[in-house]
Amino acid sequence: MIEGEMVDIFPFPAVRPPAGAAPMVAAVPYDVVTTDEAAACIRKNQSSFLRVSRPDADLPGVSPHDSMVYVRAREVFAEFRARGLLKKDHAPAMYLYRVTGNGNDFLGLGCTVSVRDYEENTIRRHELTRYDKEEDRTRHIDAVNAHSGPVVLLFEDRNDTHGFLDALWNRLGKEDAVVSWDDGTVHRVKCITGEGDLSTLERTFRAIPRLYIADGHHRAKSAVNVCLKRKVEGRLTPEASRFLGVIFAHDRVKIHGYSRIVTDLSGLSAPEFMNLLKGVFSVTPYGEVDTRAFHIPPRHSSPGECHVMHMYLGGAWYECSRPRDGSMDRIEALDVSVLQQEVLTGILGITDPRGDPRLHYLGGARPIGDLENMVKNDGYAVAFSMQPVKVETVIEIADAGGIMPPKSTWFEPKLLSGLVVHTLD
Repeated sequence: MIEGEMVDIFPFPAVRPPAGAAPMVAAVPYDVVTTDEAAACIRKNQSSFLRVSRPDADLPGVSPHDSMVYVRAREVFAEFRARGLLKKDHAPAMYLYRVTGNGNDFLGLGCTVSVRDYEENTIRRHELTRYDKEEDRTRHIDAVNAHSGPVVLLFEDRNDTHGFLDALWNRLGKEDAVVSWDDGTVHRVKCITGEGDLSTLERTFRAIPRLYIADGHHRAKSAVNVCLKRKVEGRLTPEASRFLGVIFAHDRVKIHGYSRIVTDLSGLSAPEFMNLLKGVFSVTPYGEVDTRAFHIPPRHSSPGECHVMHMYLGGAWYECSRPRDGSMDRIEALDVSVLQQEVLTGILGITDPRGDPRLHYLGGARPIGDLENMVKNDGYAVAFSMQPVKVETVIEIADAGGIMPPKSTWFEPKLLSGLVVHTLD
């Protein structure tokens, strides 16, 4: 451990739904649904937390960046509290958050972490943030006076801290909230209030030198922005100098690949594109794939020796591979970097992976069949299914101060919003 490096975690009195209201209130994260999708959820369920986290979906015809949107978020949050859909705990606590289902079992610790640790790089990141998304969440946090969604954080678990959390879970008894979600997962929350347990957790994490942001870079940066804004304005509170996180052991999460889908072949015919691609990769017909799976296992190449990705073009799957170049740095050597440089930019002329409207992404735990359908039925020309990056690679890049290309990782678990909320007062 570098001298002075340690992680501070803090208990806080969460605002959260009573057990009976949790299934109504819980909602997907604000950034995994479109406005139309959020509006459809809200029409079905007026108690959905999306009314707080995505207030633009509650105001058809209003610009998503209009001040009215953030006022609506604050009003709905107050309404939910007045209706008893959300209640604030009487004392500071930490919260165990468990997600099971689809063969997985994820267990994390909900707490607050320090803005100072983010600024001093004790909380490390591997992605750039976009100003427009930062601005949106900064205004949202400031208006609602709360962090409505947690940042998913990782720590390198060298002392079986996960085992301690699991034992604590079993000792605490009945869950405070249980929500069965439509993707087959079950989300459970247990509240930790014992002074001895809280002290042990704080002491345990002080022995951990760093945390890593897995999911929620914009939420974290926006929380920092609000802290600095309130400091300048002379209204900084201790809670506003912290933000909400759920912390998982690095070897207890999953990473999925992030697929790329392209609208057109830049004027090339499919055979012309294939010929150019064969100048970059070894391209081999793959045959049938399991369309229910989340990624395609390599059939003809070893990922340890080769870059490997799979392409859907003209109604067929192909395995694309090329030998790894030992002279590349960690970021250049990522499969997504090679695809971007050699194919998306080199052949198709897509130079801005963040903004080019021809390039779209499909993340995470989505079946391969969804990629096929987008090419077959939704007007896309070609799709690339990527292999997952190792968690250790993400940590190495973050430790080196590197920035991964956009949409390099899709972490599981995805946590529901509304089950644990951190207010800034």
